[in-house]
Parts: sequence; structure tokens; C-alpha cells
Amino acid sequence: MENEYRGALLGAAIGDALGMPNETMPASRCRITKGYTKAARNHPNSALSAGSYTDDTQITLMLCELFVSGNYSAKNYAAGLKKLHLDNSLRFPDGTIISACRHMVKDADKPSGCNSTTTGCIPVALAFALTSGDIVDMREKLIEACSVTHTNPAAHAAAVSFATLIKSALNGDDKPLYEAQKNAFLEDEKLGMKTGDAISLADEGASLETAISYLGNDVSVYQTLPLAYYLIERFGEEDNFLNIAASVGGNSDTVGFICGAWMGATYGASGLDDDLLLSLENRESIETLIERMWRRFGQK
Repeated sequence: MENEYRGALLGAAIGDALGMPNETMPASRCRITKGYTKAARNHPNSALSAGSYTDDTQITLMLCELFVSGNYSAKNYAAGLKKLHLDNSLRFPDGTIISACRHMVKDADKPSGCNSTTTGCIPVALAFALTSGDIVDMREKLIEACSVTHTNPAAHAAAVSFATLIKSALNGDDKPLYEAQKNAFLEDEKLGMKTGDAISLADEGASLETAISYLGNDVSVYQTLPLAYYLIERFGEEDNFLNIAASVGGNSDTVGFICGAWMGATYGASGLDDDLLLSLENRESIETLIERMWRRFGQK
């Protein structure tokens, strides 16, 4: 299981970095490329090098460090986000996260979360999946952490569903995607229906263009999560799976993050592309963090 545990976080970072240049782009203007690329000159991520990840991976790494050092609390997570915001370190962050950080700066004593369905809780879910027990044990604390930035139940449902996907894959369950979809439905019926439709589209062999047209690719959990689940079901066994996932435009960094985490948790770090792994930003420090996490959480 150590190989898969390593793979989940490394795969998420790789998928994020692959999707980074296509974030906000129309799908029609994106191409499937083999390796990392830079964003266009007028793109919000233009200052990032090829192989660099976005705020999704930044937030996951920050949370994982809090967990492994024994310093996690929702309050400390909020403080970590606030620091990243004040340092201008967050890379083209989720707009809801920026709003929540501004609330923290303005009045730290008031709730900071916003009623939003954007996907800013997805990175939180991965950190919890790698450091917590089963989904029943982690659910309450995961939602508490998500509420630092997002109060909308759909955002929480997406986090619970994604955490279920990764935990199920790491546990070697037969059908992690179906477990994730079931939990999405239990948490938010609309999200459950949309993720179910996405899996059905994949099973019917619908093309990527058809899926994007039907499901959408924007930052809402109602579009990003179903699209990622379609991609996993439709292309998850293909050699260029992450390259396909990164080509969807819109919220491609988060789509890539979700798909990469699933791929790594399913096939292990050894199943990730060697060139992508070697060229990933901060790979060595991420691997050191994973080793610490595995010693503390992975062997339980």
C-alpha cells in the first residue's frame, strides 16, 4: 500500500501541473500534450514554469504538513490559508478561498466561509483521505475544515465523495468510483445524480467533446466532479489518461488533480510517468513529506 499512498499525492500534483496551463481555457483550444507545458503569456498562470502546480496542491501540502507535525486544527488551517493569502503565495486561487481569506483578514472572530459550490474543498479532502481513518470517522472533521472557506453543502458533498474515492482506492476496493458516487448522492442528491450521469456517459462510450458539452467544465462541483468521474471511468486505463484529463480546459487543474490522485492511489507511484515525476516542481520535498506521512498515518 505504500506505493499507492505515495502515488495519491504525487499523482494529484502531477495532474494539477498538467492541467495548470489549460485552466480557464475553452476546451476547443486545448490539445492533448505528452509532457508539461507553460501557460500562455496572457494567462493568469503565465509566471509559472512547466511542471508547476496550482493552489490545489499548495493547500493539500500545507494541510498535510499540519497533520504530520501534529498541529492540525480547523483554526490552524484557516491561519495557514490566511498566511498564504497575505504572502500573495496562492496561485490563481479559487475565488471563494480568496473571499474567505479576506473575511479572515477583516475580522478573524467572524465565520469566514462563503455559500459557494466551487471546488476549493477538493484539496482538503485529499489531505484528510491520506491522514484519517475511514470515511465515517473523517466526515465530521472534513466538513468542519471545508467550512473555513465553503459553507454550501454541495461543496462538502464533493469533498466527502472525493475522499471516499481515494480511501476506497487505497483500500483496494473493487469499485471505488461507485462508492464515491454513492456517497455524493447521500450527501447531496443533485451531485449524486450528476456524478451518476457522468459514469453512465462513460459506460456508453460518449466522446470527450460530448461529455464536456453535457457535463460542463467550470469551477462548480456540479461540473468539475462529474467530469473527473467521467474521465476516470472512460479513460482511466489508458496510458495517456492524465494528458487527456488535463486537456479539458475550464477547471482543468482541479480535474487533473482529482484524476491524478485516483490514478496514483490505484496504480501507485510506480504507475506514474517517470518523466512527469522527475520534472514535477518540488518533487523531492513532496516525497520527503510523504515519507513522514506514511510513517505516521499510512501504516495504521
